Amino acid sequence: METAIERIAALSFLIIGLSHALQPRAWASFFIMLRSRGEAGAFITGLLSLTFGLLIVGFHNVWTGIPAVLTVIGWAQLVKASRYFLFPQAGLRTLSWVREDNTWIFVVSGVFSIALGALFGYDLLF
Repeated sequence: METAIERIAALSFLIIGLSHALQPRAWASFFIMLRSRGEAGAFITGLLSLTFGLLIVGFHNVWTGIPAVLTVIGWAQLVKASRYFLFPQAGLRTLSWVREDNTWIFVVSGVFSIALGALFGYDLLF
């Protein structure tokens, strides 16, 4: 099961990373829209992190080598989701960092996500 989760994560990181790098304005618009929804938008953001985090934590409890990086990411996603659910105003403050004039943030995070996807893909192949 751990290998399947690593495959899902590798593909997710690659696809979302490429999207962040190639479509940063669309991502900015998406998060600005979520922010405009107030606490409901914070909850939607939390749900995105919760789903991915639960999948990893529930089926990928590996604490050695490169796969341990994925396990840590899963727990970090659960912490992030908890923050958005339990303290939605704090989540909205984080969402307020996103503006139309700083979409480069998504390019940087996209490159980082692509690197993680490549790392997990490499680990799966070798």
